[in-house]
Amino acid sequence: MNSDIIQKLLQLNQQFYQTFAEQFSATRGRLQPGVLRVLETISSQDTILDLGCGNGELGRELARRGHQGQYLGLDFSPELLSAARAGVQEFPNIAYAQADLADVSAWGVALTDGTLQPSIFNRIFSFAALHHIPGREQHLQILSQIHALLTPGGRFIHSNWQFLNSPRLKARIQPWEIVGLDDAHLDSGDYLLDWRRGGYGLRYVHHFSEEELHALAVETGFQALDSFYSDGQEGNLGLYQIWEKISPK
Repeated sequence: MNSDIIQKLLQLNQQFYQTFAEQFSATRGRLQPGVLRVLETISSQDTILDLGCGNGELGRELARRGHQGQYLGLDFSPELLSAARAGVQEFPNIAYAQADLADVSAWGVALTDGTLQPSIFNRIFSFAALHHIPGREQHLQILSQIHALLTPGGRFIHSNWQFLNSPRLKARIQPWEIVGLDDAHLDSGDYLLDWRRGGYGLRYVHHFSEEELHALAVETGFQALDSFYSDGQEGNLGLYQIWEKISPK
């Protein structure tokens, strides 16, 4: 996928989340069952980086649980970050910063000493975020950066939307011609989905398979420890995986 197409898809999603931040946040008032399952596996002392933290419901849940380790949530949407910061001001170990997941150079953001140092997190989360990043090279860059930010043996825990498991969501798939593209411009697994809450919008989404994620893990120095499906009425709308950092990059 060429860089012009990547930028067009990223801009499409940025426009969506800028336009529908409030409506999107309203649909994320509680954590998904898969995320709650993940939280049962972590220690109260874990240092956590949350990529694509959205409206901060995960940070609020950690605060409710009395989490003691440092937590930093990153998101590119100022509107969602404003919602995330609400209600956690009294928790000094919970912080948020603006950064675009697609721009790995933007991850050098304030933590406690003004820099984001390599290998300081033992848990990195990315729930329902990586599937909005187009292009395999982009995926490899992001995963390599995640690898660098994890402590030895640290874990990357992520979920990706499995919308093809839902007839209702499959009906939301739109032709690429709407945004001036065709299938030849895209990678296998790339889709355009519409949004109908509080207006009409469009989002780019990549549908990851287990095989594709396994290949990415191996190439970027991880091993998959666990993989499971959760969320939605049938319990299969999210593919969750837990990867462990096993080799230097």
